[in-house]
Amino acid sequence: MDAELLFHRKSIESNGDIIEMKIWQVPCSSDRKHGIKYSLVFIQQGHRTVGYDNAEGKGDHRHIRHREYRYHFTDVDTLIQDFLADVEKMKRGEP
Repeated sequence: MDAELLFHRKSIESNGDIIEMKIWQVPCSSDRKHGIKYSLVFIQQGHRTVGYDNAEGKGDHRHIRHREYRYHFTDVDTLIQDFLADVEKMKRGEP
């Protein structure tokens, strides 16, 4: 089974900030036991300030500014909620 795109949304805000979310159904593997591949990113002034992904070999993790943290994936809805909560924090200038 190849990757099947489940969800894709990209929005460009009036100030030029970009929010893009891509989520695929993929075969389960040691890196993606849940069978979901994802890439969610918030770009402010041309720089990634928030990113959630599970790149091959790295597992589930998130990027906040220039730091990387492990992320515990539970389901797609929670993933999107967590990502958007971090985006809102960045918009408010919270650490």
